[in-house]
Amino acid sequence: MRNFQKVRFPQQMKRYKNNNQIIIDVEPFKKALGDTSKALADSKDIEVQFSTEKVNYKDGSVTIPQISKRMTINEILASRGSADAHAFRNKYSNKKTFSRFLPNGELVAKIYEAMENSRCEAVGIIDMPGTASNINAYVDNKAFENGYDNNANDYNNFLPEAVSLYVKEFLTDKPNPESTSKLLEFWRPIIEEQTSSSLKKLKLDMENQALFAKHTRQFLKDMGYGDQLGEDPNDSSSEEIDEDNQETDSNEDQQDQSETSEDTDSNPDQEEEGDETQEQVASVQDIDPKETDEDAILDESESSLPPDSVKSFSSADPNYKIFISKFDEEVLAEDLADDKELARLRAYLDQQLDQVKGAISRLANKLQRRLQAQQNRSWKFDLEEGLLDSARLARIVANPTTPLSFKQESETEFRDTVVSLLIDNSGSMRGRPISIAAICAEVLVRTLERCQVKTEILGFTTKAWKGGQSREEWLEKGRPATPGRLNDIRHIVYKTADCPWRRSKNNLGLMMKEGLLKENIDGEALEWAYKRGLKRTEARKILMVISDGAPVDDSTLSVNPSNYLEKHLRSVIAMIESQDSVELIAIGIGHDVTRYYKRAVTITDAEQLAGAMTEQLAELFEQQNVPNSSKSIDASGY
Repeated sequence: MRNFQKVRFPQQMKRYKNNNQIIIDVEPFKKALGDTSKALADSKDIEVQFSTEKVNYKDGSVTIPQISKRMTINEILASRGSADAHAFRNKYSNKKTFSRFLPNGELVAKIYEAMENSRCEAVGIIDMPGTASNINAYVDNKAFENGYDNNANDYNNFLPEAVSLYVKEFLTDKPNPESTSKLLEFWRPIIEEQTSSSLKKLKLDMENQALFAKHTRQFLKDMGYGDQLGEDPNDSSSEEIDEDNQETDSNEDQQDQSETSEDTDSNPDQEEEGDETQEQVASVQDIDPKETDEDAILDESESSLPPDSVKSFSSADPNYKIFISKFDEEVLAEDLADDKELARLRAYLDQQLDQVKGAISRLANKLQRRLQAQQNRSWKFDLEEGLLDSARLARIVANPTTPLSFKQESETEFRDTVVSLLIDNSGSMRGRPISIAAICAEVLVRTLERCQVKTEILGFTTKAWKGGQSREEWLEKGRPATPGRLNDIRHIVYKTADCPWRRSKNNLGLMMKEGLLKENIDGEALEWAYKRGLKRTEARKILMVISDGAPVDDSTLSVNPSNYLEKHLRSVIAMIESQDSVELIAIGIGHDVTRYYKRAVTITDAEQLAGAMTEQLAELFEQQNVPNSSKSIDASGY
């Protein structure tokens, strides 16, 4: 018998001792499974079916293996896992988007669908970790049915299943059941050797179905099946928005979105305006801006636009232009250096900060005490359900007719919160400022994790000095006037909100890498971080920006108005502060950011950064509705 975590069984079940089965009251158990499936799928209209036939996914329904009166523990878990998997597919997968990217070949279509199933299961498992054991039991049951553990001669026939298992494991960082190990051992070296680059993109964009589907097609090309994909789907911006709306919360928003797409399609001459509208809709619908940038690049490369026909890429300022975006980069920190280099850089960072670790640790402890003071447990007593209140059992002993008393713990005040740290990675931060920024980010993340607050760390810079490949392209096209932003931006993800700190610790060492820190285009970085925050499901979102100067890019400012980047930054700040979806804080190191941000702090020395960060966050958590304020602190405030 295969072992999984212990299971609590409802009262309508009891163990059947003779053959390790459970006697089930079938109808209540079916109803419980159905209700759970509808809740996980976030839809009351889902049709729940029970079948003895092979279970395949069908849009709008959840099909569960038939429930019998006597089932083993693993059969019960597998039923739950089947329900969970189908519910997640209904919740996280949009049928139109799935069909639009579906390859033509029979085998690659199976692999494509298997990867989409894995994506949905992975997103669901990350959001609700308790479902992992159920889905593993479901996978384990299928493994024994198909003979993965003993059918070595036929492993070539199980490529879709192997890819599905590998991708789910890669996305969730959770192992598959032991019964799948032989199949994975057969296919793992082949998959990793041929698809390492596309795998990283899959993980980065796993929550965006359309981008994930594009990366899946590239994955299949890397596997050698490019000839079976068929024609590339139409990447027009209107279709992208219209069909990638599975995260939209209301039908009204979806209708408005479709109308915008139809208007764009009806007039080809308005292509530039359509792209601007697309970015604005994307910010509302939580669509990754990277996706719209890629579509604009495709349109640009396939048309005969004159060199000065540039497009707007900002939701905050339609007049903000980018000459070309195909050289821009959003990258995971671990992709910019190998593991050995990251470990070496991390050791160097630790060595640089030995002298201030004590002071920073004291501040971290202070912050943690202030946060946990708001998380004091409170209980409701004398309830009819909940946890048994053992302190009141004496009353029952004294009077057996007294009913049992239960208690329930209240929710903490800010459990459903995510904090994003956006750190300026410009050349002016080189040396002690970037070192202190890195270690302060670490202390803050570790402290907030203890208080059940998710955090992510982001950085922004450019790929080159003086314009890079963007400027070269501009020169080749005859130096058109006012080209807009004219450098290759680099946005770095040091830690995602869902990744535990222990797995991202070495990534911060990348900030010590020689040659990484270049120029800073703050407006685009702030808009990027803001849109990432909008995609999060947490009720409260906080964005903290750490910068030591105004946006500066010599290449851009040499051919545009001198306030071009600063004007865009102000527009982005105004958009964020007016919408109230994300609480925005800024800390300026030796630079007055209070003239940009309503809630801001200016410090005169990087040594004060830890104190400023902890104080600002503590104030936010102590007051759910903090009035916007600006202030400066000096060394004594540290």
